[in-house]
Amino acid sequence: MQLVIFATLAVLAAAAPQKYGTDEKDAPILKDERITENDGRYNFEVETGNGIIISQSGSPVAEGAIAKAGQFSYTSPEGIPVALKFVADENGFQPESDLLPVAPEFPHPIPQFVLDQIAFAAAEDAARARGEAPKYAK
Repeated sequence: MQLVIFATLAVLAAAAPQKYGTDEKDAPILKDERITENDGRYNFEVETGNGIIISQSGSPVAEGAIAKAGQFSYTSPEGIPVALKFVADENGFQPESDLLPVAPEFPHPIPQFVLDQIAFAAAEDAARARGEAPKYAK
């Protein structure tokens, strides 16, 4: 009789829904779709049971270069939703996210003497391009 009870409990324990933690080694893969073409194009999407979602696609743009675009999202250990979209191409890596730091606005107007110097340098560059000697300020 004890053997039957033990066997029943073992079967019930094995059939019980599994609770997964936030540790990536415990997270089941819910979605894993990958497409790779012979010409270098690819696309993949992955989703895990702990809320990580990632997708990316790429295609050749030049000899040996592939332009990529994608996004990922997850919840941080502090409970903050994290999402990032990106493009990586001939213009470099360009991420977009509300969580990325942003440089502060320039704190004051540009002084007139700086604007004058910028204009003077532009005039010198234009004179050199025309083959003229630059006219230095006196």
